[in-house]
Amino acid sequence: MNPRLIVISGKSKGIVFALDEMDTSIGREPTNVICLNELSVSRHHCVIKQEDDNCFFIHDLESFNGTFINGTPVKNQEIKHGDQLGIGDVLVFFLLQETGSEAIFHEEQFAIIKDDNLNNQSTIKIARKDAVYLRPEKLLAELPQMARIARDLSVLLKISSVLSTTYEMASLQTHLLELIAEVIPVERGAILLADEEMEIISHFVWTDGLENQKNIQISKTVIEQCLKEQVSILCNNVDEDEKLHLAESLIASNVHSILCVPLTIFERTLGVIYLDSSDAKTVFDREHLQLLTGIAGIAVSPLENAQQIENLKSENQRLLNQLDNNNKIIGESDKMKEIFLLISRIAPTDSTVLILGESGTGKELVARSIHQNSNRKNNPFIGINCATLSDNLLESELFGYERGAFTGAVNSKKGHFELASGGTIFLDEIGELSNLLQAKLLRVLQEREVMHLGGIKSIKIDTRVIAATNQNIEDSIKNGIFRQDLYYRLNVINIKMPPLRERKEDIPLLVHFFISKYNQKCNRNMEGISAQAKSYLQRYNWTGNVRELENTIERAVILAQKNIINVEDLPESIVKPLAQFYSAENLPYQQAVVKAKQMILENAILRAEGNINEAAKFLNIHPNNLYRLMKSLGTQK
Repeated sequence: MNPRLIVISGKSKGIVFALDEMDTSIGREPTNVICLNELSVSRHHCVIKQEDDNCFFIHDLESFNGTFINGTPVKNQEIKHGDQLGIGDVLVFFLLQETGSEAIFHEEQFAIIKDDNLNNQSTIKIARKDAVYLRPEKLLAELPQMARIARDLSVLLKISSVLSTTYEMASLQTHLLELIAEVIPVERGAILLADEEMEIISHFVWTDGLENQKNIQISKTVIEQCLKEQVSILCNNVDEDEKLHLAESLIASNVHSILCVPLTIFERTLGVIYLDSSDAKTVFDREHLQLLTGIAGIAVSPLENAQQIENLKSENQRLLNQLDNNNKIIGESDKMKEIFLLISRIAPTDSTVLILGESGTGKELVARSIHQNSNRKNNPFIGINCATLSDNLLESELFGYERGAFTGAVNSKKGHFELASGGTIFLDEIGELSNLLQAKLLRVLQEREVMHLGGIKSIKIDTRVIAATNQNIEDSIKNGIFRQDLYYRLNVINIKMPPLRERKEDIPLLVHFFISKYNQKCNRNMEGISAQAKSYLQRYNWTGNVRELENTIERAVILAQKNIINVEDLPESIVKPLAQFYSAENLPYQQAVVKAKQMILENAILRAEGNINEAAKFLNIHPNNLYRLMKSLGTQK
């Protein structure tokens, strides 16, 4: 075991810190074991504690900009091998195993493009119109050596076959350069792709197994000329040209011969194929250049398709990550840990789940989490709010309909239960269903089949049902509003979401998460929230729960005039006098006094970022007195 942190962003990028101590403090001050001199890092930001040989926890020390694990804000959580930690804006990797580091950080081959000048008598250029392998009518006239033609055509056929069955970019480039090496005596090769401004955006390097050959230095002049003029270039005896005496890129690699051809499609240059050799006995000829130009003409379309596929995959992954980040359940309180434990037990089953809780507590997030952690995660998750649609429209949306079932039904349509087959359907505000729809839903749950409106045939479905409501269903049953038999069918497993006022210790984590979210969405660069503003948020009652907190932070991020959310950026309804706050809770005098004292102490500790001596100075009392008050009032640091 070799626990360590590798910094991947910021001023300390690339530095590796070994975790040799049981407690490793991290912060901006030099007194920390690991000092990160960044403005986004608090003086005493966090600490990594080793519980045993293979167990490490990270504890946030009430930092200004928060501590994150894989993009999620945390307060105290175990970290595992390969986790990405966010210390303010600084990103680091936590590595525990040697094999893991090799998988995450590996030496790659690079194409290093250097400035130089390349123009001598041994340089040959071919325009696309003169490429014989792209104009078969010229082939026999230009290349009379039939044996060589047969060999080259065989390679072209093999390359065409490989390219038509390979879609992954790295594999495609590897096969292409390996096949080129079968007919052209090349030692090193590279495929460089460019953007519309002719700037190199990606490169793939191949060598013929030369030892210690990690990087390949390429003439910038050759690349630019090949890209801009769309000509194929051959150059032999590079070291004999006086103008190349200062071409450090070629001298360093001891390059003797060069081939470079453009990858051109529809008058647009996608990139170049570059080959070179340092063997003085190897001489590229015009036929090599003609062949490589032909290969480039065949390869450019598959390369562009592979590039587009990779771009689509990357964009798809980005959108999935964004969706995943937006649907994260944030919290480390005891109540939320119970919810997470329930989700982990419920998810692998197909049991029906009923989620109860006030509006804004995250019932749909729990439903999505259950789906994402089940064996149905690759199938649809479809949610519908039962309170937003009329009975007739809701019935047709849930169960589908046949053509002619009602006015306007010109085609048949599948319902949400069918569309979600194999996956999960989430019925929000289930308490708003009419008696008729309750009866139909009960049949679906019992028989696992639906019938279209206007249909005569039952359709089998395999859909998991998760329902949610903010109503007291048991009271609705007593009042005859909700069917008791349907309640029993839905209430196989019950999850009660706690309101935010019962888990206020999660508010700082939620605040940091929403600041990060709306920084990106609103194009702002908020650095955090002041301790005083945070204390107001932690004292507020949050009748609208997490949704109200999110709206509050979004408003503050948009309206804040500084890079920090201050009290003046919060809604007036939150920034209330203490008397109003406590009178709203209808507390007896003694309890209100105790709560007021608790708020004063905790506000001072927040302002001091957890430093008791500093907090005592704010309050103008001795630190010992502050400790005694904290103990008597049950105030936590």
